[in-house]
Amino acid sequence: MIIDPGARRVDGESVRIAKDVLCARATTKICLPDGLEEVTRALARRGGRRPVVVGDDRALLRVVTLLHRERTLATTPLAMVPVGPPAAVALASALGIPTDAVRAARTVIDGFDRRLDLLVDDSDGVVIGELSVPYGGAGAHPVDAAGPPGPARAGEAAWPADPAAPAADAGPTTGPGAAQAPELAPGRAAGDAAPGAERAAGADGETRAGADDGRVPRQRQGRESVADRPQPWWSPAARTAWTALTLLTTPVAGRAGAGGPPARRARPSLVRLRVEADGVLLADLDHPVERVSVATRPLFGGAPARPPDSAPRSRGLAEVVVYGHASGSPVRLGARAVTVSGPDFHYRADTVTAGPVRTRTWRLLPDAWSVTLPR
Repeated sequence: MIIDPGARRVDGESVRIAKDVLCARATTKICLPDGLEEVTRALARRGGRRPVVVGDDRALLRVVTLLHRERTLATTPLAMVPVGPPAAVALASALGIPTDAVRAARTVIDGFDRRLDLLVDDSDGVVIGELSVPYGGAGAHPVDAAGPPGPARAGEAAWPADPAAPAADAGPTTGPGAAQAPELAPGRAAGDAAPGAERAAGADGETRAGADDGRVPRQRQGRESVADRPQPWWSPAARTAWTALTLLTTPVAGRAGAGGPPARRARPSLVRLRVEADGVLLADLDHPVERVSVATRPLFGGAPARPPDSAPRSRGLAEVVVYGHASGSPVRLGARAVTVSGPDFHYRADTVTAGPVRTRTWRLLPDAWSVTLPR
């Protein structure tokens, strides 16, 4: 059992359950690695034991990569007990591995080994499920596919939030969309009366809002008068009109569901990529595309999912999809090798973001590894 440190921190109870179930039914050796070197050492000393990964998708991908680089992946059946939030074990769920600790641990003992395809690039990186080119989402961290440096890839901590990023509820501080607070002239405080308020008396002698009514002082004691100081160049009415215009022209998420006009959608950015699949040119630099995805098996329902038992196997072909093609519809093709080239781009391989690169080739290895699934 190779127990990822992040699994012990995120869900120690599931880790304990997996240990109890496996130790009760099999001879088990427990490994608690603190880094990639210890994982490598544990795999090298496994003997005839079956490696069981206890952790999230990153932990599984790390073990698969190490075994592939040792050239022992094809002869080493793997098992997994997924531990982590649903988003962190989405790949394991797509493979068909139970996400419940008890069922997953029993599957390790009673399941069967299923051979799966694997994508391998020209830098010896692996892709279990799907890769996306390019990838530049917020918070993406380019890392090496062999095992991410830093505590997040070792399972010790999540990626830190960007300190330069504004808080989620913070609005713009400058520009037209910024919230405009009433501007104060130099020397005035927030509680001071507006200039000229002492002259805002009506004909009947009653003072209007902002005048000295005995409850709010017109001017704080010790401050000089500001009645003769210049006013801001805009008036309160102009500020109100500008704020209303900003609110009307700013897209609001979910306005369509509230009965308002549909929110504006950002136009997808296009990139210039040359895509070749088994020598067939699918896209070239003179026709920008949105993105390219390559999957080791067909995608059911637009998302990675375990194919039904009646679904045909990929027969050693990866599914290549080019979105935003010049033809107007996605282009799909089965291929054994895919080459993507163009200006510096990042790509997302399963849970790993890598790059920038100018060219990368992925080859499909049919039945390259096996994982234990429920019967």
